[in-house]
Amino acid sequence: MKAIWNGQVIAESNDTKVIENNHYFPPEAIKKEFFTTTDTHTNCPWKGMASYYTIQVDGKENVDAAWYYPETSDLAKQIKGYVAFWKGVEVVEG
Repeated sequence: MKAIWNGQVIAESNDTKVIENNHYFPPEAIKKEFFTTTDTHTNCPWKGMASYYTIQVDGKENVDAAWYYPETSDLAKQIKGYVAFWKGVEVVEG
């Protein structure tokens, strides 16, 4: 799977985990040069507290377009640290 935004592949992996129709990429699969942590956090009742990244490609910014769970509940431990996308980030087979 590939995550693409603003014409750039920002993550790529053959080992994503699919939960609630979202592909979660292993932390080592993201191209860290495009990611900046933010202060945004949300709570999922069954996965835990999510943290967010802003994605920056070629001078454009996509605020809080990626999220991950640094710590998870026991039910979601398989995605601990894995990164998922929204806000126009295209996830495709590749």
